Parts: sequence; structure tokens; C-alpha cells
Amino acid sequence: MKRFLTLTAAIAMMALSLPAGAASSQFPDVIPLPDGIAPEGIVSGTGTDFYVGSLVDGTIYRGDYRTGAGDFINDAADFDPGRVAVGLDFDSRTGAVWVAGGPTGSGYVYNGDTGETIEVLALAASAPTFVNDVVVTRDTAYFTESSQQVLYAAALDRQGLPTGNVETIALTGDYQFFPGEFNANGIVASPSGNTIIIVNSFAGALYTVDGETGATVEIDLGAGSVPSGDGMLLDGKTIYVVQNFLNQISVVEMSSDFSSGTVTGTISDSDFMIPTTVAEFGSSLYGVNARFDVPQGPTVEYDVVRVSK
Repeated sequence: MKRFLTLTAAIAMMALSLPAGAASSQFPDVIPLPDGIAPEGIVSGTGTDFYVGSLVDGTIYRGDYRTGAGDFINDAADFDPGRVAVGLDFDSRTGAVWVAGGPTGSGYVYNGDTGETIEVLALAASAPTFVNDVVVTRDTAYFTESSQQVLYAAALDRQGLPTGNVETIALTGDYQFFPGEFNANGIVASPSGNTIIIVNSFAGALYTVDGETGATVEIDLGAGSVPSGDGMLLDGKTIYVVQNFLNQISVVEMSSDFSSGTVTGTISDSDFMIPTTVAEFGSSLYGVNARFDVPQGPTVEYDVVRVSK
């Protein structure tokens, strides 16, 4: 017992001697990604895993928040040519990574461990199309469309896997659509799936959407707005909106019914280089740098940046 107490006291003294922030320093502030990946979407997976998709070939990279290490879970050689990965979501029920396919007009579902393609969903029936982001609820996966005034809804079975049934839902009500511009972008849903929220990048506005009818109501932000709104993250009643070319994340505190919100501040970092989407782990947010101001190429460097909420 005496030896145990001595050891305990020694450990306590060591803990007191650690500098402030030592625990968080175990997680790198900047996580390098493979050169040339051209990332856009990021989502947290199981444990300390995160996933990032490639705009170049649609492959999915899995990294570790703690170590910064990672590798691709699939190979473009296994795909039909032309796949693209934009916004991502992860479903813990199935371990599946859901992917918005951008100009392909498709959605993709991958096994988060093996990278195997579970499903290819044909979403857009006509051009122009840019399937931008995805959120998975209990019984439906919703995809935003930036080039048309619609939302896509893919039905799920009881296990959370796609049934193959896809519905195109026209957006009506308050939603403003601007032909030729980038419109609906990021999307989030309440834990129950009863409230769906999208951002219109060009309008800088947030809308609630009825997932069955497509009826929209603009969220009253007062004097605030979120121009260049891209990926979003819902944490309780707080929505974090990534504003890509502004190199910042707006913090929007929502009312209990999501009918209104207040932009209470912004999060920025000197390492931001046109972040597009955001994931969370613990008390940190992780933004992925898309570097849209730099031409894509095999030697272009990309990374993920950690910031505090």
C-alpha cells in the first residue's frame, strides 16, 4: 500500500507539472493529406477515424485525428472512370461512407473499412447537375443539388442501407434559386431527422426543408448571413457553417424550433486555405482545405486543420 501511494503521488506531481494544453497537444493542429488528393468533404468515422474524399478520382482517404496517419480505403482503378467525391456523411449503424458525386449526378455508398462500393445511386435525371452534399437520417439519405431547384431523397431499409429507391423533390416556398450560380450546398439534419437544414451559397441564407414535400422556410438570421456557405455541422442547437473563400466558420446559435438563429461569431485560423467542409471530434472542429485558388496537380499539398469550437 505504501508503494502504491508513493507511485500515485508521483503520477499526480507529474500531471501537475504538465504544461497547459498538453492533453490537446496529443492531436496535431494540422494533418497533412496525400499530395494531389484535391479534397472537398470530411466526416468523422469510428473512434479517431476521419474520411476525406477526392475531387480528382472519387477515392476515399481514411485518416486518424490522433496520429495524423492514414491511407486510401479504395482505388480509382476499381471504379468506372469519372467518379468524384464532394460532400460526405458517415452512418455508424452500417459503417458506410455516403458520398455526393458532384457533376456525375450520382451518389455513392462505400464500406468504410474495405472501401468496397455498396451502391451507386443515379440521382439527377438531367443536366446541369452538381450533387453537392449528403446527410443520412434514420430512414432517408438526402442529397443537395447546386444546379437545380431540387433535393434528392434515397430511401433506406431497416438496417440503414439504400433500397435503391430515389425521389427527386422540388424545393418550394421561401427558397431562392439563382440560375447559373452555386445554390444549395451544405446540409444537416436534427438527430430525429425531422428537421433538415440547407444553405444556399449564393444567397448566404439557411432554410429548413420538409423532407417529404420540399417546402422550405428561410431561417431568420436577423441582420446576419452566411455568404459562401459550404459544408455545415449541427451540434445541438449550434450550426457551424464553413464559408470557403472567406476562410472562416460562422457560428450560428439556433432557436429551439430552428426558425431563427443568430450569428454569434466566426472561427478563423492562419492555416485555413479555402476550407470547404467540417467535422468534429471532442471539443475540436476539423476543416479540410480545398485550395480552390490553386490548380489541381499531383504535387499540390493539402491538409486538415484543427480549431477549437
